[in-house]
Amino acid sequence: MRFNSHTTHINRRKSIYFINLLSEVLSIVIRYVGNVFLFVLALLLMFFFFIGQEIVDINAFLSSRWNSIFVVFLSIFLEALPFLLVGVLASAFIQLFVSEEMVQRCIPKNSIKALFFAIIAALVTPVCECAIIPVVRRLIQKGVPLHAGVVLLVAAPILNFIVFASTYYAFPNHPALFYGRILLCVITALLVGLFTLIFFNGKVEHVIHNYAELAHSMEGSKTSFSERWREFIQHFSQDFFSVVKYFIIGALIASCLQVFFNRSLLTELGEQSIFGTAAMMGFSYLLSLCSEADAFVAATFVNSFRPEAMLGFLVFGPMLDLKNTFVLFACFKPRFVLMFIIVVTCIVFSLSLLAGVIIEMGGL
Repeated sequence: MRFNSHTTHINRRKSIYFINLLSEVLSIVIRYVGNVFLFVLALLLMFFFFIGQEIVDINAFLSSRWNSIFVVFLSIFLEALPFLLVGVLASAFIQLFVSEEMVQRCIPKNSIKALFFAIIAALVTPVCECAIIPVVRRLIQKGVPLHAGVVLLVAAPILNFIVFASTYYAFPNHPALFYGRILLCVITALLVGLFTLIFFNGKVEHVIHNYAELAHSMEGSKTSFSERWREFIQHFSQDFFSVVKYFIIGALIASCLQVFFNRSLLTELGEQSIFGTAAMMGFSYLLSLCSEADAFVAATFVNSFRPEAMLGFLVFGPMLDLKNTFVLFACFKPRFVLMFIIVVTCIVFSLSLLAGVIIEMGGL
């Protein structure tokens, strides 16, 4: 009896161990299968775009509109992918090789000075609106004040020399749009940062997903150089998959809207100040263009829309668009993201209308 009881106890422990092991494996599979599926799907689409049409006639399976969606999606994906990789690499580098003490030495203690410091930092951060999001999240986790991180999030996609050059060459005869884009970006970033300072000061745990868990992961002891590089690859893969899956969804929706949206509706609003500005801001949100290239698209509307509408397009799109909205929700909590969207939209809309009045009066 005693032997049978002992055997039963061992078998029960084995069963519990097996069930726990199976549940862990299933949780890992469920966690990563969606990431792997989306990544493989993106690779297949790229394959068909570059090589597949020589093997399979895609037009035979897709209508002209769906073929257009296919092409637009890949153009958005391939245009942004290098910048996403740069952003995720920078995020992983900051995680492992930039200490909290180093960040705190660089950031001014004064909250207002930190806002202007973030503007200067944006000038040397040449990444797009999607790539900057994981970088800012990691910097905030490392001790950068939340309001300074938000300024960098808003300003970096526009305040870099690549965007300066593209805007200058896209509007050689409209200097007001070139200077207006830069000025409105700086003012918007400072105002959004000030708003964040007032309403979210010291509430980082209410802004970033899993902040306590991520902060705890940074408290480990010092490791060897080889171990740090292994951790670097691990952090890179985690950040990449967590960001790119939402980016793919956003890019797919944006490509559908680009194809099915009737652009002739915009031309009817071209001469209206308020509705024209709102329309161009909405159009820039749906197009989801990278800030390095959007000026050339905007230049095609310069003779049809008022200056305030053009500035709304040039300033709002790099700060908020459909694809980076999904990435924002992946990195930050919904309440903060919704606040960010509302505040940025209201500020850009108001400043664009004000800039239009100043331009008509001969300013800028």
